[in-house]
Amino acid sequence: MKIAPLSGFPEWLPEGRIVEQQILDTLRSTFELHGFSGIETRAVEPLDQLLRKGETSKEVYTLHRLQGGDSQDAELGLHFDLTVPLARYVLENSGKLDFPFKRYQIQKVWRGERPQDGRFREFMQADVDVVGSGTLAFHHDIELPLVMVDALSKLPCPRVVVRASNRKVAQGFYEAIGLGDVVETLRIVDKLDKVGPQIVAEMLHEHVGATDEQARLALALADITGSDASVADAVRALGASSALLDEGLEELVELIEGANELIPGSVVADLKIARGLDYYTGSVFESTMIGHEDLGSVCSGGRYDSLVADGKKTYPGVGLSIGVSRIISRLISRGLVVPSRRVPTCVLVAVNDETERRHAEKTAMTLRKRGIPADVSPGSQKFGKQIRFADRRGIPYVWFTTDEGEQVKDIRSGEQTPADPATWEPAAEDLRPVLSEAS
Repeated sequence: MKIAPLSGFPEWLPEGRIVEQQILDTLRSTFELHGFSGIETRAVEPLDQLLRKGETSKEVYTLHRLQGGDSQDAELGLHFDLTVPLARYVLENSGKLDFPFKRYQIQKVWRGERPQDGRFREFMQADVDVVGSGTLAFHHDIELPLVMVDALSKLPCPRVVVRASNRKVAQGFYEAIGLGDVVETLRIVDKLDKVGPQIVAEMLHEHVGATDEQARLALALADITGSDASVADAVRALGASSALLDEGLEELVELIEGANELIPGSVVADLKIARGLDYYTGSVFESTMIGHEDLGSVCSGGRYDSLVADGKKTYPGVGLSIGVSRIISRLISRGLVVPSRRVPTCVLVAVNDETERRHAEKTAMTLRKRGIPADVSPGSQKFGKQIRFADRRGIPYVWFTTDEGEQVKDIRSGEQTPADPATWEPAAEDLRPVLSEAS
């Protein structure tokens, strides 16, 4: 039977899964080092909640039962990000949560967009958010990108640059120069990297009625970058002024200088970042891998002051999301990272003949109880074939029962020494597969 491939739903080979698992473990441990608690939410949400982000309505996968079901089944969809589930989770559990609530969530999401390099219909995201009750201090805007810088710096991937802007800067500037439809202007400017300045200028003329001068100023703002207070000076030099613009510049400078004081070179200001979704209210972030900018943003997010509310209280937050599957797909497809072996096994226990299989299984069990990943040879062929079985999988050690007693062989060096399964220890770097950057 020939099976047609289904695009947009990545499935890694075992060695790719080792890469993924180690990346997820690194992210999880780093988030916990920074005081974030892990949660997991259901895969489905009510459609009316998922469709609150109008731009994503065409991307939502709905649930449909072939037979039976009730009216609620027809009103559910798979979540396309982890922010909408977080909003619902906070509202449902607000009386049981401690605020500010610091959560991380590593989970699959589904999005019905056209599959392409780095973009999938089913993919893994890793989110960190801080949610406050009523208010949320600005210092969390500095904390969140540093968490991501720390996490991403530990991954076996090219260096990731976190770029930041502030929606108040953009909104205040656009209003000051007379552009009335700020939301649409933000969405157009957000396409700058994809379509270029000429197309953006044409779209500003067509969709928001911008004059040539207004389009020139909007593009001039988007061209400003920096890592200190000079960014604010460059913006003010364009001649626009408003209270909202001043507030945004003050926050942006505090963010950039505060982050770089704690981790030098961690965050740069880049005012072309607009983040097209309209629920962001302050700091916004995008991140790209150096040398792989064609992949697009691998980590993004921002400040949202009114995404979560129950009519009585508002729960502001700030968060970032890593596109884990996007990073992993690039690492695997380009061969940028290689695991030291294709399986978790550290030791293969050889079987002399089938009458001695139980003894081999007991040896493997002893090793496992001590935390050493061990497998038993599936056959009892000549030792040469059992060694080749291990070698093809990258298993570093083969265990033998000989007339001289128990012995273990490092099949890389050929060294074979007496060993006791109750006390033997492999080299520390051999216990688990190790990821290394391909040369």
